[in-house]
Amino acid sequence: MTKEARITIQRPVEPVCAAQVCNAILHSLPEWFGIESAIVQYVEDVKTLPTWIAISGDTPIGFISIKKHFPQSAEVIVMGVMPEFHHKGAGSQLLTAAEKSLREVGVEYLQVKTLDASRSCEEYDRTRAFYEAMGFRPLEVFPELWDKDNPCLLMVKRL
Repeated sequence: MTKEARITIQRPVEPVCAAQVCNAILHSLPEWFGIESAIVQYVEDVKTLPTWIAISGDTPIGFISIKKHFPQSAEVIVMGVMPEFHHKGAGSQLLTAAEKSLREVGVEYLQVKTLDASRSCEEYDRTRAFYEAMGFRPLEVFPELWDKDNPCLLMVKRL
């Protein structure tokens, strides 16, 4: 009987490390991140954002990057977990670590933008369910923020 490796959450010291993890993980998730130009932009963004990495054994398996918009509010800019680690707690641990750090510096509200349910997509149904389970609530739909085929749902959580 094999024992699953424990998942730990770390803050990378080097921005390039976070960017490399981001790149590898987003490329492992084409159902969510299938636009190469978007992946390139996320990888660049991660170099300048607070990022947490989930590690199993010595392998990075997930990450979350946060942007503070104001002293009291922040946003999940990008988050991803390798498919084989879905439903194993990595996403919850990443979000919990980021929220703890944000609360410590006085952030009161955390937001995330995701695909609205008006566009049928099984993967994003799971994404919305994850955020709802983590305490986020739908706030507003922006039908053309990204483009007319990808309506944006803004979700918020009070920390």
